[in-house]
Parts: sequence; structure tokens; C-alpha cells
Amino acid sequence: MLARHPRIAALAAGLASATGFAPLQLWPVTLACLALLMTLVERAPTRKDAFLIGWCFGLGHFTVGLNWIAHAFTFQDAMPHWFGYGAVVLLSLYLAVYPGLAALAAFEARRRIQGIGPTSFILIFAAAWIATEWLRATLFTGFAWNPLGVAALPTGVAIASTWIGTYGVSALVIIAAGGVMLAAKRQVRPALTLLLPILLIGVVGLLIPAPTPSASAPHIRVVQPNIGQQDKYDETFEARNFQKLAMLSGKPSAQPRLLFWPEAAIPAYLDFEPEWRQKLALLMGPDDLLMTGGDKIYFKEEEKDGLYVGRTLTGANNSLWVMTPEGRLIGRYDKAHLVPYGEYLPMRPILSAIGLSRLVPGDVDFWPGPGPRTLPLPAAPGRSALKMGVQICYEIIFSGEVVDEKNRPDFLFNPSNDAWFGSWGPPQHLAQARMRAIEEGIPVIRATPTGVSAVVDARGRILKSVPHEQAGFIDTQLPPPGGRTVFSRIGNWASMLLVLLLVGLAIATRRSRS
Repeated sequence: MLARHPRIAALAAGLASATGFAPLQLWPVTLACLALLMTLVERAPTRKDAFLIGWCFGLGHFTVGLNWIAHAFTFQDAMPHWFGYGAVVLLSLYLAVYPGLAALAAFEARRRIQGIGPTSFILIFAAAWIATEWLRATLFTGFAWNPLGVAALPTGVAIASTWIGTYGVSALVIIAAGGVMLAAKRQVRPALTLLLPILLIGVVGLLIPAPTPSASAPHIRVVQPNIGQQDKYDETFEARNFQKLAMLSGKPSAQPRLLFWPEAAIPAYLDFEPEWRQKLALLMGPDDLLMTGGDKIYFKEEEKDGLYVGRTLTGANNSLWVMTPEGRLIGRYDKAHLVPYGEYLPMRPILSAIGLSRLVPGDVDFWPGPGPRTLPLPAAPGRSALKMGVQICYEIIFSGEVVDEKNRPDFLFNPSNDAWFGSWGPPQHLAQARMRAIEEGIPVIRATPTGVSAVVDARGRILKSVPHEQAGFIDTQLPPPGGRTVFSRIGNWASMLLVLLLVGLAIATRRSRS
């Protein structure tokens, strides 16, 4: 099978490898599939074969891992629902190029550099994987979903992202798979050389404690109303949806709280609708703060013959608002990394002419905000002043791009709407938010309409959560930040330095053997 049909074997391995991510988390399967991939690339007769083996693996890997995208198309009647499955395959056909390039780079290094043995080949493959994952997250607005390093979360190896970032942890996954490949070939000593350091990192990651909140830590309440996407923009459900949010927010009390609601939680433009601010203020205690998603809109005033005739909507931001009990809006964050085809339609004149539309309902495309910024949260009796970073929904998946380095926050808030994404998308999204907590050394709070809402500590551990498709709330104290990590200081340069280190080790191993 391997010799006669290597591309089919690579495709099958790719399909199975995606089960290592949430919700299944079958990470040993992923290691075995990557070991098979490297074996196939190592045996490839030509560079074309090597690339196509990597590409077939990627096609299977992304088609299964991104199956949740098809679910999003069931909420948009402007496009046929079956198109969602085609969109998954089309996206995977493109994304598969990056594993193909990693396979090609490792093959070329083995062919061109004299004396490259199996261990050196694995190290170069890991270095190439870092580079191609970073490219995937960067080119054409980037799509950083499910880097391999996320599959390491259950093992504790993900703690290494405090130094080398998620893409660096992806390289450790490749190296571990290489150790499995060598063990299968009964090359025990080099296999242990690769596996034992990674095993040690995993043990440290599972045992290292997270900072614990003090008795005076701020009290927080995270609300998950379980409002499905089909009901979210239906005006007939507006009152019922608000009642869910109000009930789950609890009764106001003298204890100051930070209330966290999901992305686009309310169908209102808060800066234009004071009656909505009054409704929200009634839910809050005297020293509470409410963080809620809601759009910011922009108008153009229209005149005719010198007379005002109305205004036209020209644009909007997907925003997060901070509101006081007096109904004052004291902070706003505008989402910067928008979802193509979700929040805006690329090449709108062409695509709209053939009947395509963006997935989020609305008459105009969203405008991007300026990027990461930190919002100050004022002190209250029993609560010190805080600094909050915000990443709305999809933004949280971009390693090294989630905080304002000139004004680092105490925690990150990730309001999201995962009601689009079936049963696989939400747990995968949460897993990537956990990686940002580890990388930056700060806790993450997630509030979503249908789940998974969670409070994650600075070590990436889920302290409390509300399960998918259940209504509920989280009452707890705000976890404290950890110390600044190496990754938080130098970002993805850490991963690039690891690329150079791995290539250097591969060459040194070659030289010592030759």
C-alpha cells in the first residue's frame, strides 16, 4: 500500500490525523499519521512526488478538521447550503499547499545535503513545518486555524509555547512523530534521543502550578444564553433573548462585578440608542461593569435641495463596549482581523453579481479596527483598576497578535459567536484561546452565545466552563496574570529562531556522523 499508492496512503493519514484536535483529541493518532507522512516523503522518488504526498496529507487533514465551516452556510439563504461542503474542500485544496511545501523542503534538504540521516531529516521537516505554518497564518489575510501545536494541549507539551510559541510546539509534535517513526524502524537510540526531551517537557507542563487568585481578586460573571444563530437576528425572539441574558446575569448586589456577555449579544447600536443603555443599566449593581458585544455603525447624512432627507448606512465595526451602571460607554474595541466571506465579501462587485453574500446578515461590510489595544477598567470599592485586552471571536487564533505590547493587559476577553460552527468548531476555538493564554502568560475569558464559554488561567487550564449548547453562567474570581513569558517579549521571532536551531542541529548531526 505504501509503496504502490503513497498519495492515497498520505490522504488517509491526513484524514485520520485531524482527530488529534478537539473535540476528539486523539493525539496519539496524529503522531502515528505524521510518522507515516515522513516515511512516505523519505521514500519519495522525486520532488514532485514529495510535494504531492504532503499536499494529499494536508487535503485530508484540513477537510476533516475544518468540517465545521460547512455548518455556517446553513444560516445564509442567499447561498445554497450545499455550497458549504464545497467551500470546505476548496479551502482545503489551498491550505494543503503548506504541508506540501514542508514535505518538499525536507525532501530537497535530504537530497542536496550530503550525509543527511533520518534524525537530521526529521529536524529539517520540523523546521520546515514551523515556516509553512507561519506562512499559512500570514499570507492572504492568514488562516491560522488548528496549528499542530494545539493538538499537544492534553499532553502538557504545550507549556513550551511560553518560550517558542504555538508554531514552535508544532515542531515538537513533528519531532515526537519522528521519534515514533524511528521506533517503528527499531532505531531505538535515536528514537529515545528525540522523544525523551519532549516527554520531560510534557511532565513539567502537567506539574507546573498556575498562579492562584487572591481573596481580593475581582468577581466576574460570564453569561452563555444558548441563543442559536437561527434566533439571533429574528426580531420575534428579541424580547426572549434579552430575558435570557438578564436572568443569567443575576440580580444586582453590593459586590462589584465584571459582567461578560458574548459577541453581538444585543441587537442594538448602544451609542445611538439610550433606551437600550437604560435597559442594560437596570441589570447592574452600583459598581458593576458590563462588557458586551454590539455593532458600531456609521452614517452619511443626505440632503436634497438644501433640506435634510435622511441618512444612509455606510459602514460598521464589530465592537465590544464597556458600560457603567449609569449607562455611560467608557470603552470600545473594534475587531481588526475580520473573517473574509463572513464579515466582509472580497471582490464584492464581482461576487455579489453572481449571487454570493457574506455569512453575517447586514447591508454593508464591516470595517476593520486598528488592532490590539488595552481598555482601562476603573477601580471600585473592593476592586482595583484593571487593564483588559480584547480579541473578538476569530482574532484569538493569531499567535503573537493578541495584545498591545506597549500597554499589556491583566487579562484577555474573547467575546465570540460560535453558534455558526457546529459541534467541532467551538472546542477547537477554545483550544486555540488556551494557547494564547500560555503564550502570553495571562488568563483568557470567553463568552459565547452557545458555548464553549470558559475561564482559562495563565497556564491555559480551564478553571470553569459552560458546555456547548447549554444555557448557564460562570461565577468566579478573575485569575491573576503570570509572569511575562519569553514569547510575550519576542513573539514569533522565537519560532523563527527555533527554525535556525533545528537546521543547525540537523547539519551538526550530519557532520558528526560523516
